[in-house]
Amino acid sequence: MPLRPALSALFCLCAGAALANPAPSEIVATEVIPGFERLAEKADALETVARTDCAPDSTALRDAWSDAFDAWILVSHLRLGPTETGDRAFALAFWPDTRGFTPKTLATLIADEDPAVETAETFTHVSIAARGFYAMEFLLFDPQFTDAGDYGCALIQAVTRDISDISDAILEDWRTDFSDAFTEAEIGPDGRYRTNDEALQALYTTLTSGLQFTSDTRLGRPLGTFERPRPTRAEAYRSERSLRHVRLSLEATEDLALALAQDAPEKVRTEIADAYDAAFAEVEAQESPVFAGVDTPMGRFKVEVLQQKIDTIRFVISSELGPELGLAAGFNSQDGD
Repeated sequence: MPLRPALSALFCLCAGAALANPAPSEIVATEVIPGFERLAEKADALETVARTDCAPDSTALRDAWSDAFDAWILVSHLRLGPTETGDRAFALAFWPDTRGFTPKTLATLIADEDPAVETAETFTHVSIAARGFYAMEFLLFDPQFTDAGDYGCALIQAVTRDISDISDAILEDWRTDFSDAFTEAEIGPDGRYRTNDEALQALYTTLTSGLQFTSDTRLGRPLGTFERPRPTRAEAYRSERSLRHVRLSLEATEDLALALAQDAPEKVRTEIADAYDAAFAEVEAQESPVFAGVDTPMGRFKVEVLQQKIDTIRFVISSELGPELGLAAGFNSQDGD
C-alpha cells in the first residue's frame, strides 16, 4: 500500500499587521507557474525520447530524464494544491524510500511481466514506489534492472508516459482554478484563502518546508550519525545527482524567498541573499557529488558545514522574513517523509 504524506504544516498569523505584503498572485505568476511549465515541457520531451529510444544506457534518454528531473527538483518544494491532488508529488518522486519498496516493486513487475504497463490508465494503479523519477533512476542505472529486455523497455516507456501525464495535469490545474485562488478577486470568505495573509502563508510554508527537507533529509540521511554514516542513503546517488539536488533546491527556494521579500527592507533582502551565497559556497566546496566522504572526519565536516549554512538560511527566513510578512512557522509540511 502506498505511503501517505505526513500531516500538512500548520502556520499562524503573528500578532500585529504585516509590514510587507507582496501580491500572492504575482508570485504565483512569476515563480510558480513558469516552474511547472518547464516541468511539463521537459517531461513531455522525456516521454518523446523514450518512445523510440528506451535503452537504459542511451545518452539521449538519460539526458532527457536528467533535464526533467532537474525541472522537478526546482518545483519540488511547492507542495500545495495540484501537486498534492491524488498524491501526484509522491507518484513523481517517491523518496526517501526507507523500506526499499521501489526496487522490490520494480522487480515484481518485471518478474511477472505485469500488463499494467500497456496503457496509461492501468499504470496509474501501480504502486507509487514503481513510478516517477526515482523508479526511472533504478531502471537506468541499477544493474539489477538495466537488462530487463523488451519488458524493461515497455516499463521505461510506461514510467516516462506517467511522468509526462502527471506533470501536464499539475500544470493544467495551476493554469486554471488553482492560480485563481491567489487573485484578489477570489481571496475572501468563499475562496480557498480568506485573506492575502493566508495565501502568503501557503507560499511561505513551501519555502520553509523545502529548506528543512534539504537540511534534514537530503543532507541528514547520508550523514546518519558519527558512529554510523549512511552514504548510500544519499538522494539519487546511483546517478550521482545528490549534490546537484541540493544546489537546485537552494536556487529554487532563493528565488521564492526573494520574491516574498520584494517589499521588505533592503536589510532583509541582503541578509537572505548573503545567507544563500554562503550556502552556495559550501556546495562548491564539496568533494563528492554523492557525499561519499561522510564516513571520513573531513568529508563529514564539509557536509555538516553545508547543512549549517542551510540552517542559517532557515533562521534568517524565520527571524527576518517571517516577521515582515506577519507569519510564523509551526509544524513542517514534510515532517516524517
